[in-house]
Amino acid sequence: MTAAIAEQCMPRGSTLRDISDLTTHAISILADLVAFDTTSRNSNLELLQYVETFSRSHGGEFRRIPDQERAKANLLVRFGPASDGGVVLSGHTDVVPVDGQNWHTDPFLLTELGEKLVGRGTSDMKSFIACGLAAAKCLAVAGNLKSPLYLALSYDEEVGCLGAPGMIEVIRNECRQIDAVIVGEPTSMKVVSAHKGIVCYKVHVTGHEAHSSLTHLGLSANNVAVRLMNRLLAIADELASVVDDASPFEPKHATLTIGQMAGGTAINILARSCEFSFDLRCRPDEDPSAILKPFFDEVERVTREIQARFPDAGVQAVRIVAVPAFGGAINQPAIALARALTGDNSADRAVPYSSEAGQFQSLSFPTVICGPGSIEQAHQPNEFIDKDQIRLCMAFMAKLVERLR
Repeated sequence: MTAAIAEQCMPRGSTLRDISDLTTHAISILADLVAFDTTSRNSNLELLQYVETFSRSHGGEFRRIPDQERAKANLLVRFGPASDGGVVLSGHTDVVPVDGQNWHTDPFLLTELGEKLVGRGTSDMKSFIACGLAAAKCLAVAGNLKSPLYLALSYDEEVGCLGAPGMIEVIRNECRQIDAVIVGEPTSMKVVSAHKGIVCYKVHVTGHEAHSSLTHLGLSANNVAVRLMNRLLAIADELASVVDDASPFEPKHATLTIGQMAGGTAINILARSCEFSFDLRCRPDEDPSAILKPFFDEVERVTREIQARFPDAGVQAVRIVAVPAFGGAINQPAIALARALTGDNSADRAVPYSSEAGQFQSLSFPTVICGPGSIEQAHQPNEFIDKDQIRLCMAFMAKLVERLR
């Protein structure tokens, strides 16, 4: 990115002259954002207040969309006119825990180690938010923009993309036609056009306690759970056996894994209770309900059998996460925009993780994933982002602002 391009996007009176200046400013903002411990179990309101203050000083208008307890919130910021069109920059404010990880630095203090910026959330995904805010330095007052630029910040993405749907509804109902949504998950500033969806279930089995020598008088919840988990493993094996060589995903097939299980009180007691959880990750062309039908048929059969003996026994399966897959022709306008801004014209990329992109797409917003940092650093101890990724993202932002003028 040349200094001339950067100068074209500068608001009148700005002292910033090139992308290097913008990058320095973005890093300063990133340091402020990292200092907020927005681990999903915590509130994100202090970070939102910081963003609100910053946005107000650069001509932004904003609205909070709180959760039911008002302990967390989404934040929607608009720079420019309340007119048709415009682009949404989407990012989540929460980060994963650092508990038990071997950090060499304070995870909530941005530390520069050569060309690396170390801190929780640097890759996933506070750097994208910092670059979006630094782009406010490129924004003139509302009258100088032909189309609006939105910053959409969510909560609880890391625990199942729970926060974004409420904000996406607001965008659909109250904002004019959106041209594109750019979800800034870490892609090393490459264009990603598809990801798998995910559904997670928690299954609770209730048995009937008895001495382990008197199996005819009781029912082990553990035994029932093992039977059900075996059915899931059979489905997982079946999914892995059918590989579509044309699939852009790695692994190419849908995956099903059992993540947690616990049950029983003693080795010589038929377990009263057992619980396990599992997740299924599917490509956009696959139906999770159809894949899981054999499992839920088995749940119904098992429930009938055990309740015939012990009416107080049973199986309860509760869906705790449902994030739609992402990918399809609807997203072509957003993909074309991202390609133009990055120069990335390589083959379509797909990623195995899920994001809020599928939620935007499900409400008919053209969406693409493109952001600074590497997904390989996400959730890791000593998480870092290379400064060059910030530079690339700020060049991206500068070009985007030019398009909105």
